[in-house]
Amino acid sequence: MEATLIDTHAHLDFPELARDLDSVLDRASRAGVREIVTIGIDLESSRKAVNLAGRHERIYATVGIHPHGARRIDHATLESLRRLAGGDKVVAIGEIGLDYYRDRQPRPVQQECFRQQVELACELGLTAVFHVRDAHEDFLRLVEPYADKLRRGVLHCFSGDWAVAEAALALGFHLSIPGTVTYPRAEAQHEVVRRCPVERLLIETDAPFLAPVPFRGKDNEPAYVLYTAQKIAQLRGCALDEVARHTTRNARDAFGIPH
Repeated sequence: MEATLIDTHAHLDFPELARDLDSVLDRASRAGVREIVTIGIDLESSRKAVNLAGRHERIYATVGIHPHGARRIDHATLESLRRLAGGDKVVAIGEIGLDYYRDRQPRPVQQECFRQQVELACELGLTAVFHVRDAHEDFLRLVEPYADKLRRGVLHCFSGDWAVAEAALALGFHLSIPGTVTYPRAEAQHEVVRRCPVERLLIETDAPFLAPVPFRGKDNEPAYVLYTAQKIAQLRGCALDEVARHTTRNARDAFGIPH
C-alpha cells in the first residue's frame, strides 16, 4: 500500500521550484505526498503562498516574517498579515522565530518581531511555525507564556538535542523533522526521532533546501519527504506505513488540514 504523506514545510514560491511547479507537484503526488504546506517568510512570499493555496487543491499556506527580515512590525504590516491570515487555506503564522546562527538582525529586534507574531497567532487562533537556530534558550523563555494560548506550535526543521525536545514537548509543541535526519552525523537528531512520542512527529522538506540522502547537495523538493519518512521508520524500527499514518494524522491535527 502506498504511504500517504504531508510535507509540512516547503517554499514553493522559490525559483528552484516555481519555474516548473507542475512537474514538482506531479512528482510529489507520485511519491505519495498528499498535501504540502507552503511557507511565507515576508509579506511578498506570504502573498504568493496564499495565491498558490488558492490555485491548488492540495496546497496550504502560512504567512509570516522570518527572523532574517525581522523588524518591529508597524500597524500597516500587522494589518497586512492579519488580512492574509484570514484566507480560507491559511493554516498557520510562520515561519517566525529566532536565528542566532546567521544573526542577520539584532537579537532584541528578532525577539520583538517574534513576540508580535506569536500574539497574532494567539489572537487569530492559528498554529505558529517556529524557526529556531542556535537560540533555543531564548525561544523557550519567550514562547512559554503563550504556549497555552496557541492553537498548536511546530518547531520547523528541528535542530535541538533531546533536552530541548523535551522542553518543547512539555509546552505541547510538535517537532518537524527534515531531510537532515538522513545524514550520517546527525546523531542528536537521530536520538530525538527515536525518543519523541510518535504523535508529536511531523515530516518536512524545507524545499528547496536540505535535500536528503541520496540527493544531498541538490535542490530539494516535496517528493523527497519520502526519504525522511523512510529514515524515521528505520530509526524507530517500524514500518514506513506506520510513520506515514502517524505523521499525516499529526499534520492534519497540527494545521487543521481536513481529512
